[in-house]
Amino acid sequence: MADDKSRSFETSLARLDQIVKALENEDQELERAVELYKEGRELIARCEAQLKTAQQAIDAANAPANASAPTRPAEEPMEDEAPF
Repeated sequence: MADDKSRSFETSLARLDQIVKALENEDQELERAVELYKEGRELIARCEAQLKTAQQAIDAANAPANASAPTRPAEEPMEDEAPF
């Protein structure tokens, strides 16, 4: 199941919830707990990648039409502003 690369974010998150609940159950054998942990880490990495892709899409959608025009970073003071 963890090898399904097309798994949706929501499905991955639901599986992570199942894994956490299973790991919280102290009846797990060590080998099974390690397998669940590894699967959980893979799902976390996949979810983080999906979130990063989604954030990039949002940033691209919110970018100004003329994104190639240089802009002044917010932390730099303007010439007529005091530097302190």
